[in-house]
Amino acid sequence: MTSIAFLGIGLMGRRMATRLAQAGLTVRAWNRTFAKAEALRGTGAEPVAELAQAVQGAQLVISMLEAGPVVGELIDAALPALDAGTLWIDMSSTRQDEALAFHARLVAGGCRFIDAPVSGGVGGAEAGQLAIMAGGAAADFDQVVKILEVMGRPQLVGPVGSGQVAKLCNQLIVGATLNVVAEALLLAQAAGADPGAVREAIRGGFAGSRILEVHGQRMLDRNFVPGGQVKSQLKDLRNVLAAAQGAGLTLPVTELVTRQYEAIEGGLPTADHSAALLALEQMNPGIRLGNAADQLP
Repeated sequence: MTSIAFLGIGLMGRRMATRLAQAGLTVRAWNRTFAKAEALRGTGAEPVAELAQAVQGAQLVISMLEAGPVVGELIDAALPALDAGTLWIDMSSTRQDEALAFHARLVAGGCRFIDAPVSGGVGGAEAGQLAIMAGGAAADFDQVVKILEVMGRPQLVGPVGSGQVAKLCNQLIVGATLNVVAEALLLAQAAGADPGAVREAIRGGFAGSRILEVHGQRMLDRNFVPGGQVKSQLKDLRNVLAAAQGAGLTLPVTELVTRQYEAIEGGLPTADHSAALLALEQMNPGIRLGNAADQLP
């Protein structure tokens, strides 16, 4: 696995492809907007304008794209140029049924597939500290685990499609916790306590979490310039609800959190998902966390 085609040079993909190239791997970078791929030239990656040229001869294809339909389109377009036995790792966040369909298409074309969505945001991608949740055959995972370790901490969680299930579980917890942190800080503000001091006081207890650590501070700073975006969080929560419906489950907290993100998605789709605070403030006119100006995309 020395020749890699990396498809999708967005907020996350740019950092992930950069880490692979700087680790000495041969990386061909492709993006529909070629200028984004071209920006990686100084990292050691080779920008490629044509999709077929990017994937031809690649032993490993990694995609990091916006949503399942885009991944499906690229697989269909790339299949004629793929060598037999090529392993495709999709690190995008999609539905489980989409991942299973990608697997079926690639296997029919003589290739292999792993779904390996990630968590950790732009900061985790830049630092090579992403949580990587992989679904696929153990032999395929073992073949690429060292490459995945360049980008973070990979864990095989089951057969194809299981990575997307794990990511949905992750996003359910992230989305709900973001809203609960927003409620806690706004309650502290409204009740007369210092919300920053409250955050400090509870960080070491059972309420401590990465969300409280990173996004609690973002809310206090009113910094909504994106790492993870509102529209992506909302997409993932809708996928959680679709998966729950398929499994015969009712998830009332996820339904509530989804409505909170729907309340701000129309106006601030690209804001950081910590903008859950803004949806809460809309429900409580006259109550605002802190005095800082909003930093928005």
